[in-house]
Amino acid sequence: MSGENAMNKQTQGSAAPSNADAKNPVLEVKDLCVSYGKVEALTDASLTVGEGQIVTVIGPNGAGKTTMLSAIMGVLGSRGQVAFDGSVEGVPEVERMVARGMTLVPEKRELFGEMSVEDNLVLGAFQRYRMGKRDHAQTLEEVYALFPRLKERRSQAAGTMSGGERQMLAVGRALMAKPKLLMLDEPSLGLAPLIVREIFRIISELRRRGVSILLVEQNARAALQVADYAYVLETGQIAMQGPAHELADDPRVIEAYLGLGGKHQAMLST
Repeated sequence: MSGENAMNKQTQGSAAPSNADAKNPVLEVKDLCVSYGKVEALTDASLTVGEGQIVTVIGPNGAGKTTMLSAIMGVLGSRGQVAFDGSVEGVPEVERMVARGMTLVPEKRELFGEMSVEDNLVLGAFQRYRMGKRDHAQTLEEVYALFPRLKERRSQAAGTMSGGERQMLAVGRALMAKPKLLMLDEPSLGLAPLIVREIFRIISELRRRGVSILLVEQNARAALQVADYAYVLETGQIAMQGPAHELADDPRVIEAYLGLGGKHQAMLST
């Protein structure tokens, strides 16, 4: 493994290289900062997601992972620079980011509980439909091929589904938009180990199909197994970064994220 691929220790304001293996970057974030009043929740965060890559951000609860995704998407105000699909966004706006092909599956999934599975999915293609693209029927079949369980329950009300099924529906709805970048916020949260394995299998399959993914996860072991590159976010700052397989073997990561919880996380990710 060459030196440029070795794990880099990054400190605030440093110019440490970021994901040098990223080819044709879909997302480049530089010095992103988010404040809640006088409290800075995210400080000078920089990351890169290459075309067809899975990049993960791991870290403890409250580290600022969800804040980072929300700022990139334009849901939260921020300072810094977000370059998406070759165009720099000084201040990201959520409607513009969605129109340009960025989708976010939030931790709470945000489904329409009284609507059917299929209606929820079709809503995911609304932006493309509004832009004059009428390929949602074909896209729907592609999503059903990826999630056979959703096809079986296509007429069922979304609110009556299990947690794992709702997570699959949330990801499927995002895929209906044919995103250039799919951002997933804690997709395994609260799910049974068997369902977690299925979710991560699907994430791997999406990469095989060329979807670029930014994955935020507390389940560090599973995230590092599936990702190409990883960042560790602690107290609002990027503390470590490197190829995911190298971080998985790093003593600091093992002690902090794969140690005492290792047996539990191993069960989730095998």
